Amino acid sequence: MSRPDTAPGTELARELAAALRGEVRFDPAERTVYSHDASNYRHLPLGVVKPADTEDVRTALALCRDHRVPVVARGAGTSIGGQAIGPGAVVLDFRRHLGAVLDLDPERRTARVQPGTVLDDLQRAARPYGLRFGPDPSTHSRCTLGGMIGNDSCGAHSVAWGRTADNVESLDLLLADGTELTVGGPLTPAERTALAARPGPEGRLHHRLQEFTDRNLAAIRRGLPALPRRVSGYPLDALLPERGHHLARALTGTEGTCALLLGATVRLVEEPRARALVLAGYPDETAAADAVPALLPLGPLTVEGMAADLIAALLAAGPRPPALDRLPEGACWLFLETGGATAAEALDAARRLADTVRRERTATAAVVTDPAEQRQLWAVREAGAGIVTRLPDGGEAWPGWEDSAVPPERLGDYLRELRALLRRHGLRGVPYGHFGEGCVHLRIDFPLTRPQGLPVFREFMEQAADLVVSHGGSLSGEHGDGQARGELLPRMYPPEVIGLFREFKHLWDPENLLNPGTAVDPRPLDADLRFGGRPVRELPLALPYERDDGSLAKAVRRCVGVGKCVDPTTGVMCPSYMATGEERHSTRGRARLLAEMLRGAGPLPGAGALPGTEAPPGTGALPGTGALPGAGAAITDGWRSAEVREALDLCLGCKGCASDCPVQVDMATYRSEFLYQHYRHRLRPAAHYAMGRLPLWLRGAALAPGLVNAIGRSPAAPLLKRLGGIDGRRALPVLAPETFTRWYRRRRAGRPAPAGARPVLLWPDTFSDHLQPEVLRAAVEVLEHLGFDVRLPAGPVCCGLTWYSTGQLPGARRVMRRSLAALAATGLPAGTPVVGMDPSCTATLREEVPRLLGAEGRPLAERTRTFAEFVDEYAPDTPLPQLPVDAVTQTHCHQHAVLGSAADRRIERRMGVENRVLDSGCCGLAGNFGFERGHYDISAAIAERVLLPEVRAAGPDTVVLADGFSCRTQIAQLADGRRALHLAELMLRALREQPDGPGPAPSDAPTP
Repeated sequence: MSRPDTAPGTELARELAAALRGEVRFDPAERTVYSHDASNYRHLPLGVVKPADTEDVRTALALCRDHRVPVVARGAGTSIGGQAIGPGAVVLDFRRHLGAVLDLDPERRTARVQPGTVLDDLQRAARPYGLRFGPDPSTHSRCTLGGMIGNDSCGAHSVAWGRTADNVESLDLLLADGTELTVGGPLTPAERTALAARPGPEGRLHHRLQEFTDRNLAAIRRGLPALPRRVSGYPLDALLPERGHHLARALTGTEGTCALLLGATVRLVEEPRARALVLAGYPDETAAADAVPALLPLGPLTVEGMAADLIAALLAAGPRPPALDRLPEGACWLFLETGGATAAEALDAARRLADTVRRERTATAAVVTDPAEQRQLWAVREAGAGIVTRLPDGGEAWPGWEDSAVPPERLGDYLRELRALLRRHGLRGVPYGHFGEGCVHLRIDFPLTRPQGLPVFREFMEQAADLVVSHGGSLSGEHGDGQARGELLPRMYPPEVIGLFREFKHLWDPENLLNPGTAVDPRPLDADLRFGGRPVRELPLALPYERDDGSLAKAVRRCVGVGKCVDPTTGVMCPSYMATGEERHSTRGRARLLAEMLRGAGPLPGAGALPGTEAPPGTGALPGTGALPGAGAAITDGWRSAEVREALDLCLGCKGCASDCPVQVDMATYRSEFLYQHYRHRLRPAAHYAMGRLPLWLRGAALAPGLVNAIGRSPAAPLLKRLGGIDGRRALPVLAPETFTRWYRRRRAGRPAPAGARPVLLWPDTFSDHLQPEVLRAAVEVLEHLGFDVRLPAGPVCCGLTWYSTGQLPGARRVMRRSLAALAATGLPAGTPVVGMDPSCTATLREEVPRLLGAEGRPLAERTRTFAEFVDEYAPDTPLPQLPVDAVTQTHCHQHAVLGSAADRRIERRMGVENRVLDSGCCGLAGNFGFERGHYDISAAIAERVLLPEVRAAGPDTVVLADGFSCRTQIAQLADGRRALHLAELMLRALREQPDGPGPAPSDAPTP
């Protein structure tokens, strides 16, 4: 039956939705989110299917075949060659629902997995048996076994445990015509004969494959070079008799072009019980590469290379990890890991390696045995793919020539010539990678955003391909070819082998429905680039984007798709993804939507700079978004985009991405920009007026707190919540009978500061002042006990965060300026430290005030401290009250992202507190977010992930610490009435429990 050509997507979407249990998404937002992977390319799919089970996969493929629509399989979407995207295709997202470890046999050391099984989930399942899967790409926390099989992934430990192909036992396949079969190997002649004799399509396929192999034995042996990391092209040599006619290995690395994977049986290896890490330092990367062949016979588990320019890029992006101090002298380092049944055995192996390293006159070595330090050092290496997308000077670098590989003994010469090639083209990059197998990762500052950049990109890629082939190497040593290198395969293989690749694919997928344009008959390497070399359109913006040359487009380009934000197991980033599992609600998904909005916008409707920040003509200040006026965009209504608004609606503004993302994508800032532009000169949601301007309402409510509290408990409360955009399930916060500032004035009137006490300014943030004044009161008592003269600003202050986070940027600027004036009016010296008690408010003073006010706001940012930072810095030797209690801490996400908590840990140790910091991420309340109508379920789900179960499980004598007002409120409302304390409250409690402690002052409300 013929299908109409007019609107195939609509009809196909309708049929898929009717037939499948999983999600079917053909909307612009979902198509945008799945139009990128971690490559330079962009392909808008026809739609996205998230199959609930393998039956959904079968049905979806059948319907797509019926409609003649291509199908692209996708795992975590971290492919760097462009093989997880396809124009006009239906993308099958296997990670969403098909991620189970089906079976694990510790005796046979095998595991049965689904295609969407995340590698770390398999490792967790195998760990109790002392086993693991050998290959471990740096994206192990989110990459899937299906994606690893598709690309033949390797990772740091492949020098010991091989590539994915070496660890695959069998594959369960679904062919484009609906045929299902399981392939494995090695095969005996009798087994091959039996397979070819099977009835139906499966037998015919095996017969044709065997005929293909037998006919081309000489060409395969002659045309496919033998080296550890040959991942380019199809691994047809696995079909050779001397390789066991291994069909599973022949299909590993075919990038989803031959079959869909329904399941796999993989081999596991023994996990060393103990490890040690040798850090070998060399004068440069070529010296390190030259040293590798002599080290390999000692059997290290890893031989990873990392040069000083990667460290420089890391330090340019964020704080220095303490473990870097363990690096010995040098400008390039090899990470040589050893293992053993005992710590002593691993250490002995490490010492032998270190001794061998030191035989080279210019080399140095250090041995690291502490597991925490090892993890920190490996985290730097694993973040490399993200870190090096921004060079130390802020320049942008891109994949393309991403993972070439040569025989290890040729690596030094190859790196010398590769550096020379970069210089000839005026390009820069940061090489690092798997030196033990001759594989080099390299991001290069190709001028892809400029029209003249495309010829440079093509010329370099072609010459680099010729260079690596001249060294007997492979275009790809780990990530596959995709669109990035598929066109270059004829430079590596003779025409007869290229013909064999085409014939092999045709045997499996004669109608070319599976990932067409990849590996066989590939699309050009300089086509379909997400930047396209087109000129940018500069438009005014409200925020400066000082790290990105004033461009929102450049800021959004920080996201290169490595996908750390879709790791749902740890850290702060990204709480909405952790709760929903939806790609569009990840940092990466939102960045893709913003990029598409800028791409399709042309002149963005309603765009404008923040009043008072317009750039004078000719100054070049505040350059614009860099909108790409390209055709074919899925989002064309610019700042008015409902798709972008919907995705950003579940952004909590936690800032986790600004710290946890390897390249510091700052979605909270981009959200504020979007909300400002989206609602400029338009009516806003009720919550923006009710909670975005809450400091104003609280100041008025403080005139009659009892009356306001009574109304909040009255039958009128549900109506008030509806009018204010507040979820009806939320309890309204209770106003204190007396604000902190009134208490302070009354206290100061009867208790003047002692003579000679050093002044400090305490910032009375709005929420603590009106809703939880006991926190500020505790700070006053503790700081006075430590010998400080606690002062307040000369008038009301507010950091402006509620305005900023809701995109009311002109209001935020006004509030911030008034607060600066109140600080100046105190008459205190300009350098007097300012202590903030709430992390979100304190982080705003550090980051957003200088961002909105420029030089005017920087002095305040520089002298602002958290309570713990102030005590740690200004009273480092003062004895603190002892309180030997157990505690668990919920770290506020803004403290995690902006302020840090090292000072808190030092203060707790000085007090004798045994504290455990929860790996709970964001509490889920996030200021106004958790109160807004439509957010309650997500807010509660985020809290229930780790925080609430941990708090409920804490013993009655365990102190729950949470410096954030939002965190304490979420715990109070959802953790069965458990109350959390600020660190200042805990210190006051310790003071009062001392035998000679002060006890509650007569004018003070008692602190629990």
